[in-house]
Amino acid sequence: MPEQNNENNRMPLTRRNYILLVIGFAVILLGFVLMTGGGSENPDEFNYAMFSWRRITLAPILVIGGFAFEIYAILKRYE
Repeated sequence: MPEQNNENNRMPLTRRNYILLVIGFAVILLGFVLMTGGGSENPDEFNYAMFSWRRITLAPILVIGGFAFEIYAILKRYE
C-alpha cells in the first residue's frame, strides 16, 4: 500500500476558518437585525423612521462586509 502524504489527509478548513465563519455570520445577522423596524402601527400614517441612517447606510454596509469576510474566512489557508 503506498504511503499517503500528510497534505492529502488534511481537512480543507481548520478550526480558525470555522471561527472566522461564525464571526462573519454574526456580522451578517447584526446587519439584518439593524434593518428591522421603522414601520407604522397605523397603515394610514407614514413613518419617516424607516429611512434612518442605521437602516439605509449602516446595516447594508455590515451585511456586505459580513459576506466579504465570509469569503475571506473560506479562502484563508492556515497551516
